[in-house]
Amino acid sequence: MRRGPGPDGGVRPVKVVLEADGGSRGNPGPAGYGAVIRDAATGELLAERSSGIGVATNNVAEYSGLLAGLRAAAELGADEVQVRMDSKLVVEQMSGRWQVKHPALQPFAAEARTLVKEFARVTFDWIPRERNKEADRLANEAMDDQAAGPARKSTPARWTGAQGSPTRILLLRHGQTPLSVERRYSGRGEPPLTPLGEKQALAAAARLAAMSTVDATTPIISSPLGRARQTARAVADATGGSVDVHNGLTETDFGAWEGLTFAEAAARDPELHSRWLADTSVPPPGGESFDEVHRRVRKTRDELVATHGGKTIVVVSHVTPIKSLLRMGLDAGPALLFRLHLDLASLSIVEFYPDGNASVRLVNDISHHPTA
Repeated sequence: MRRGPGPDGGVRPVKVVLEADGGSRGNPGPAGYGAVIRDAATGELLAERSSGIGVATNNVAEYSGLLAGLRAAAELGADEVQVRMDSKLVVEQMSGRWQVKHPALQPFAAEARTLVKEFARVTFDWIPRERNKEADRLANEAMDDQAAGPARKSTPARWTGAQGSPTRILLLRHGQTPLSVERRYSGRGEPPLTPLGEKQALAAAARLAAMSTVDATTPIISSPLGRARQTARAVADATGGSVDVHNGLTETDFGAWEGLTFAEAAARDPELHSRWLADTSVPPPGGESFDEVHRRVRKTRDELVATHGGKTIVVVSHVTPIKSLLRMGLDAGPALLFRLHLDLASLSIVEFYPDGNASVRLVNDISHHPTA
């Protein structure tokens, strides 16, 4: 492939392939885009672009990905661009076969046409979603960054110098149960998911299945308790995967307080309940202390990392085990258990590196929750 002088005096690619994508969790909802630029002759990765764009529609996010990719191609000094997208609408509109009727999209299309004029030739091709995985991955990571807020935008692993490929754990809390509705201690009991809990599980499953790093081969590991297994089964049905059970992911044993409200447990054992709130080494009557849970979950974490090192896995569990894993990722003390809130069917993400470093990527994301 012929190459010519670039803006910095070096060589530049004459033709590049641009793959772009965008997405919205809610349509409109939290949105982001991703774009990948490769040398058309060698397949060499030349540039990546991604960003969250606030609340927007899928189509706005897709156009945003296209614009970012075209700008990057221009910066590289490319003459020709072959655009590949899984958005039929954007491809057809930019090819001139469909009109841009929606007022919100007209400025994006106009800007894209202006950028297109900077190149000798630009073509637009539709590709299936499975062939656009890299751009889709970048778009989803941008949405995850946005949901996590400013803290995640400076990737902790880069600052700590973490080495190696991390084990990425997607932490999903189970859906609603009758005990969670009434705010009762729910440990080793077996309350089923409510109808809303089932909807939450399905919505979370769809969210996970849409991630570029999750497919039928992604391990799904669940607590043995029924409410977690119901939720995990929804994930498996959505991804085509299978569920394995790990006893180490079960919820705290609340002993005699199982099924009681906070007020009822405090009235039953006032002195013990006060000590339990102040000291994580104190167990409920006949139950398990938070320190014991933390040790159990740490051992489980070590086993999962040893078995699935460097991979992405889905863990479906409960409040205390998930908080314990996030606590390990943050290297935080036990106070985190009382100060961190986790909603039902919420998604959190933590990565553990082989050199001992860790990175918490997302906490308590519920953007996928059903609206009714």
